[in-house]
Amino acid sequence: MQTQSVRTGRLPLSTGQLIRLAALGVALWLTAALLLRWLGPLGVYDGAARILLYALIIPGTAPFIWLIAKIGRLARSDLALGVSVVVAAAVLLDGLALAWAPWLYGSALALQAGAGAVILWGAGVALVLGFVFNRAG
Repeated sequence: MQTQSVRTGRLPLSTGQLIRLAALGVALWLTAALLLRWLGPLGVYDGAARILLYALIIPGTAPFIWLIAKIGRLARSDLALGVSVVVAAAVLLDGLALAWAPWLYGSALALQAGAGAVILWGAGVALVLGFVFNRAG
């Protein structure tokens, strides 16, 4: 599944793989941010709904690990690294958006904080799943 293009000097991934993975991170972050902007006012950050939301993120993230492997053309031994690239892109954008464009997540501070927390949780879940599904070469 690994692409045969030239690998970068520091990582066992090609420049093309890194670009595809970073772009996927941007797309997944923006999709999550917009989805949370819509869900936030419905009360998903309150009480039992928050517990359910966080719990559902775990199985809901698993298919994206497969997507990362496919789009990144990753060997199973590079899966954790590929997921890390995707998560890095998403978390960097989340930090920028929370600082300079918090309105993206909603009009109220509670909605902005809730969305930021959910995106961080999802990023952590993705990293853990990347490590779990990674296999030695």
